[in-house]
Amino acid sequence: MPRPRAFDERQVLERAREQFWATGYAGTRMDDIARATGLGKGSLYGAFGDKGTLFHRVFDDWCTAVVEVAEGRLTGGPDAEALARLSGYVHLMAENTASDTERRGCLLAKGAAELAQHDPTVAGRSAETMTALLALLRTEISAAQRHGDIDSAADPERLAALLLTVVRGIEAVGKAGLDPQALRNVADTALAVLPRPEGRKRRTTGRGAAGGN
Repeated sequence: MPRPRAFDERQVLERAREQFWATGYAGTRMDDIARATGLGKGSLYGAFGDKGTLFHRVFDDWCTAVVEVAEGRLTGGPDAEALARLSGYVHLMAENTASDTERRGCLLAKGAAELAQHDPTVAGRSAETMTALLALLRTEISAAQRHGDIDSAADPERLAALLLTVVRGIEAVGKAGLDPQALRNVADTALAVLPRPEGRKRRTTGRGAAGGN
């Protein structure tokens, strides 16, 4: 019978993720991961495969977590609260970026930027994640339209793509050093330009509306 592994797989993956996140794929050697995890390279290869396979595992876990965060903010609840849910999610992303003082950014964005052009696995997983986020945003926008908080004549697919681009763009410019308050202002502005029904008073979409921080 095979011997049971004498290490916590989740802990090893978390430490490997931190290494890839800190130094990027190209800048990370298996020696670095062995040092970070406390495992020998033979154990790492035996349990997770080569560096590329290990990164794919870490990247997949990260992408899953990104979607789960969005699901936690955007799914469920009545249509009357859909606009507040959208506001909370967009502001949460801005606050997360504003608090990233080390400017490490998002592993999804970093991994895709470094590898998607040449790595079909990373490219496919990145696209799958963006598609899932887009669908979650589109669903909430449609709910807000049903409740009359967003103009029903607007295309929910286009509005979802706009908010997704804003959210991912905030991460990019935040990593580049844009002032945290400017990031919050971008979030406020993106929500403010969502089209409202003619003659309907705008509802508050600030950070206090949904407790997104």
